Amino acid sequence: MQENKNQNNQTEELDMNHLMQIRRDKLKELQEEGKDPYEITKFNRTNTAGEIKANYEQFEQKDVTVAGRIIAKRIMGKASFCTIQDSDEKIQSYVSINDLGEESYKAFKTFDIGDFIGITGFVFKTRTEEISIHAKEVTLLSKSLRPLPEKFHGLKDPDLRYRQRYTDLIVNPEVKQSFILRSKIISKVRQILDEKGYLEVETPVLNTISGGATAKPFITHHNSLNIDMYLRIALELNLKRLIVGGFDKVYEIGRVFRNEGMDIRHNPEFTMLELYAAYEDFHDMMDITEEIFSRTAQEVLETTKITYQGQEIDLAPGWKRITMIESIKEACGIDFNEIASDEEAVRLAKEKGIEIPDKTKETRGDVISLFFDEYVEKTLIQPTFVYEYPVEISPLAKKCPNNKKMTERFEVFIGGREYGNAFSELNDPIDQYERFKKQVEAKEAGDEEAGMMDEDYIQALEIGLPPTGGLGIGIDRLIMLLTDSASIRDVLLFPTMKPLN
Repeated sequence: MQENKNQNNQTEELDMNHLMQIRRDKLKELQEEGKDPYEITKFNRTNTAGEIKANYEQFEQKDVTVAGRIIAKRIMGKASFCTIQDSDEKIQSYVSINDLGEESYKAFKTFDIGDFIGITGFVFKTRTEEISIHAKEVTLLSKSLRPLPEKFHGLKDPDLRYRQRYTDLIVNPEVKQSFILRSKIISKVRQILDEKGYLEVETPVLNTISGGATAKPFITHHNSLNIDMYLRIALELNLKRLIVGGFDKVYEIGRVFRNEGMDIRHNPEFTMLELYAAYEDFHDMMDITEEIFSRTAQEVLETTKITYQGQEIDLAPGWKRITMIESIKEACGIDFNEIASDEEAVRLAKEKGIEIPDKTKETRGDVISLFFDEYVEKTLIQPTFVYEYPVEISPLAKKCPNNKKMTERFEVFIGGREYGNAFSELNDPIDQYERFKKQVEAKEAGDEEAGMMDEDYIQALEIGLPPTGGLGIGIDRLIMLLTDSASIRDVLLFPTMKPLN
């Protein structure tokens, strides 16, 4: 079977080489005739296919000039039809020897699927009521030297689609629509924040330390300074420095990088939204999270009721809010309010068969988190805010005034997955220093994801950070949700891929 597969691959490669050679020969002939299409630097089109088809009455019998890639072609002697595709639509054109003349029509017949052409002519409807352009002039604008995959047999393999996104966008129009939606979703998020008085800012991608989240960083080297640097794993600490500096509301939508495993929800580089507001807390962050999701869905998709991977979800405001301990009690009947010590929590985990990854995680707070992961997360289908997280897993969140073992932190879950993370930000420099020390100890004990000591951030807190609410939302996951995409690779134009060779 493997031998047959190899033979088929070799045959396909020979066929492709033959077809490419034919196209190169056509190009060479054009160049020898002084008609090199690659020498064309500009083409003045008057309209797009989408404009014409959406406003046919306005364009009927009027001359237009359009341009696009040939995606279909039917040669019928002295008259032919071809279909071109531009940025937003496709449109048919009627091309005849009577209109173009013998020489130009002969040249048109040599054009290949994939070539870019310009068409000038008048708009009309065929007998089958298809809006078309009656061509008076056709210009070859660029030669395609590699055939496109056949429409129904070509680019369906997901791995190949992700590697050759440029081809995927051509032959799979629904993919293009997903990325148009991506752009609209991000624009809507920006609009919502701008309306609320948030200032969009940019912070460094390269940092001298890794901080702001629990994740393994990418490390690079700056030759001139002769120092190692880290690609940011979060936007948080620099944005909070700006709150210290006097801005009341800031946000950034930017790429972050985490040197971790890849799966349908994780790519080494991804897009995060982080925002911070002075004089607000994590309850305010719940409100704005709810608004971002519900308004974006309503104004981009025109509904808050969506289907994600077969699950019906309603993003309308009024999301459930529950503490982490209460959610565990609801799911499995265990009440961690009645478990006071680390030892008791670890013993309970062992009884339930919950594995604790290492000695540094043998705390009541870490066990609470493990129970939540095991029993609760996958059950949270409708939008739910889970709040009051243990101190041990929340090094940057303010402690609850009435329970110093827990923090004013929440995560939002939809369809059994986490979509956002928020705090009432820790602004006590002494407490923050002690928590950074615990992160350093964990790193020294072998935890590659633990954070580092950030002395400059401690100094900023000593200058003074007002009470502040902060929020992070995974933009790619939001787009996956609103486009019903199963994998993060479906919403990234160029996902990270292992090289073929």
